[in-house]
Amino acid sequence: MLDLGAGSCEFTNAIRARRRIAVDLNPDTKHHAADGVEVWTADSRHLPIDDSSVDTVFSSNFFEHLPTKDALLDTLREAHRVTVPGGRLVVLMPNIRYLAGRYWDYLDHHLPLTHLSLTEALGLTGYEVQRVVPRFLPYTVKDAALPIRPWMVRSYLRVPIAWRVLGRQMLVVAQSV
Repeated sequence: MLDLGAGSCEFTNAIRARRRIAVDLNPDTKHHAADGVEVWTADSRHLPIDDSSVDTVFSSNFFEHLPTKDALLDTLREAHRVTVPGGRLVVLMPNIRYLAGRYWDYLDHHLPLTHLSLTEALGLTGYEVQRVVPRFLPYTVKDAALPIRPWMVRSYLRVPIAWRVLGRQMLVVAQSV
């Protein structure tokens, strides 16, 4: 499993996989990684990973930080290169269609994407989209009135109708073809 834009390794550290790889430009990522996680400080457009060596690429809240559409397409091509045939790419990210101006509240957001534009980019880079949930997770829990507990997250995920009301981030799953 490759976590692209791993940041503080929250996902990488929590997942069970035979091999866990965290890639991020931030050199501090290695300080957050659990034992057994391979950490690469690298640009997503030039991954230091062998061809067809990863079953799943996961990316959360990363693509919006890329500077251009070309950088996104290059990143997706690299993800495709390292993914085994039939492997998956799982993307969670803000869906600008449901955010209006809030998307731009973060200075490092550069690339506005909707579920439709991301789906198009995936098709252009060798992926077949399998699942699209345009409204999946809330945009952020940073300003939540209460501390977010694991049981709250589990409950939310069991009630898809809540996604339509609170969801501002998309979930897209694609398969490498």
